[in-house]
Amino acid sequence: MLNGVTMKINTDDTLMRALQEDITSEDVTTNAVMPFPQPGKADLICKEDGVICGLTVFQRVFELLDDTAKFETDCKDGDLVKKGQKIGVIYGDIRALLSGERTALNYLQRMSGIATMTHKMVEELKGKHTKLLDTRKTTPNMRAFEKYAVKVGGGSNHRYNLSDGILIKDNHIGAAGSIKKAVELAREYAPFVRKIEVEVETLDQLDEALEAGADIIMLDNMNLEEMKLAVGRAQGKAQTECSGNVTLERLKTIAEVGVDFVSCGALTHSAPIMDLSMKNLVPVEE
Repeated sequence: MLNGVTMKINTDDTLMRALQEDITSEDVTTNAVMPFPQPGKADLICKEDGVICGLTVFQRVFELLDDTAKFETDCKDGDLVKKGQKIGVIYGDIRALLSGERTALNYLQRMSGIATMTHKMVEELKGKHTKLLDTRKTTPNMRAFEKYAVKVGGGSNHRYNLSDGILIKDNHIGAAGSIKKAVELAREYAPFVRKIEVEVETLDQLDEALEAGADIIMLDNMNLEEMKLAVGRAQGKAQTECSGNVTLERLKTIAEVGVDFVSCGALTHSAPIMDLSMKNLVPVEE
């Protein structure tokens, strides 16, 4: 989770780059209307129902601009929030509040949107054996935030990056010459603690992957009947993962096939933001 130490180690540079993107030389509007330091506060307001996520990130953006900034809230990441709810109050130099507002909200809205979408899909899988996974289809330089949001929403992370696990896909198979050869090469190269996952598109490829000793089989864009047959053949030999055309509406049907995992790229590449805003900014006495 993004606690204070993890935040500073893994995300401060990214947050600073986001701020630099928005403030190349100065915030000319803020400097014009607020030329001197002035303590102030603003409310963080929720404008639709959802799962809040990224409160620490929201706070950290303002801390990078003003080390006296503080955020007071009774909410925590993962809480269900309602339209019209005041999430908390951000305090700091008014100039920092004005200059950091959009960057802080961009992160919070994006992360909350992902957590909300993930929560909806996880609810569909309640009582089912199948677990929901994300993918590497993330926004460049946003992966740490987006995969964290999936966890907050109740989902699970697939491999974090290319160093994190072996997933042999169609082009890897093409490069190696066959599924069997690709698995053999991976088994020789990788540490013994690594599992090997193979993406297959047909039942013949499934059989080849099972014979080669793959640990996990990704069933890519198979129809329901093919998936049922694939799960039956893999039973006791390898775990199975459904990938491709995964939607909220299809989740229960996919889970009933019996796959161990279902991965959904839409969690991070297509989740709509959750509408949040900073309102009621006013000066406060020092």
